[in-house]
Amino acid sequence: MSMKIGGTDEFNSEINVTPMVDVMLVLLIIFMIVTPLLQDGMKITLPGNMVSPETDEEITKDTSLVITITDNDNFYIGQQGFPLDVLADKIKAKMKDRTPDKKIVFIKADENVRYETVVKVIDTIRKQEVDKIGLVADKKKGQPKT
Repeated sequence: MSMKIGGTDEFNSEINVTPMVDVMLVLLIIFMIVTPLLQDGMKITLPGNMVSPETDEEITKDTSLVITITDNDNFYIGQQGFPLDVLADKIKAKMKDRTPDKKIVFIKADENVRYETVVKVIDTIRKQEVDKIGLVADKKKGQPKT
């Protein structure tokens, strides 16, 4: 008679979750590192200390069109810079398939940008048959909601 060492001949039908947990933790760490790098757009200092309404969720969507104006009067859509005359064509191309209620353009301008420059961009946007324009500002921190 011989004795079996190591258990029985039957299959083990229990799920081993240890490898799955290991993979999930690695993915979590990767997403935590990559997510801050995915924020597109240029770094600017927005006008602050304003009591403004709640933040519009449309600004953060991938489909929204956000034009960034830096303090040296450069114009950006995402990370790509354009001169003002080319900006009109880019806006028109991005807005061509949208319905009139979805034609919204947001402007993020550095606090040191001249008012004249922002008005020129607004005029350029309006010439592309876009009537809804949002101006982005930093909300005052620590203010109670009314």
